[in-house]
Amino acid sequence: MPFADINGINLYYEIQGFGDPVVLLHHGFGCTKMWDKLVPRLLEQGYKTICYDRRGFGRSELGESFDDFYVSDDFRAETVRELDALRDWLGLDSFHVIGQCEGGVLAVDYAAQYPQNVKNLIISSTMCYSAVHLSDFNAEKFAKPFEELNPEMQAKLTSWHGERTASFFNQFRLYGGEYGRYFFDIRPVLPLVSCPALVLYPDRSFLFEVEQGVSFYRGLPKGELAVLPKCGHNTYEEKPDEYATHVINFLARHRFGEEAGLGKDERPMTCAG
Repeated sequence: MPFADINGINLYYEIQGFGDPVVLLHHGFGCTKMWDKLVPRLLEQGYKTICYDRRGFGRSELGESFDDFYVSDDFRAETVRELDALRDWLGLDSFHVIGQCEGGVLAVDYAAQYPQNVKNLIISSTMCYSAVHLSDFNAEKFAKPFEELNPEMQAKLTSWHGERTASFFNQFRLYGGEYGRYFFDIRPVLPLVSCPALVLYPDRSFLFEVEQGVSFYRGLPKGELAVLPKCGHNTYEEKPDEYATHVINFLARHRFGEEAGLGKDERPMTCAG
C-alpha cells in the first residue's frame, strides 16, 4: 500500500488514472473508501484521482497525541499544511479539489491560502457557520455513542478506521476536527477563494439547512450553487449519479471557459436537479 512520509507520519493515499489531477478530501469521519462511486466516473472522463486519509483517519498513522491534536486550535491549519506537503511529495503543480463536509473546510482553506495550486473547487454538505456552540450542536445531532449505533453502521465505520473506531467516533461526536471546538464561521475566508467554486448542497440534510449552501454561494467570488433534491447529508452516497454529473459538468464547463477566454458573467450558474 502506498504511504507518504509527511512530517514523520505515514499518510495512506491512492492514485488512479493519468489525466488532469483531482484531489478528493473525505468528511470528518471518512476515508478514501467513501469515494468508491465517484472515482470511476472521474476516471471515465480522463481525470487522475488522488484520494488520501488525513492524519488519524483510515489507514494513516495517528502521530503523537492525536486525541489532543484533534481538539486543538492547530488542527485546521495543520491539515492545510499537511495537504500542501502531500502535494509536494507527489510532485503536483495544480489540481482540482473536491471536499465533502469537513473536507470542504479543508478545501476552502487550502484554496484561499494556495490559490496558485487550485484550478477549480467543489464542496458538498459543508457547514458555512454555526449559530450555536458546537458542543451543543453535536449533542443534538449525534446523540448516540458508537455502542448504540445500528450494527450496519458500526461495521461500516470499523471497516474504515479499524480498532480505534469506537473511541474516535465518541470523540468526534463531542467536538474537534475542521469545525473546531466552539463556534465555526468560514465566511471571512470565502472572498479569498479566487478560482471557480461549485457548492453542492442537499435539501434534506439532518445536519445543515440548505440556506448554509446559499451563504457559501453568495460568499464565493466565482461561486455556483447546485441543490440536490430529496437528498440527505451524505450526498456522494445518496445521490451518486447526480453528484458525479454535477462535478463532471462543472469541471468540463470551466475547462472549456478557460480555453475560450470566457469571463465570469458568461458562465452559467448550475441549476438544481
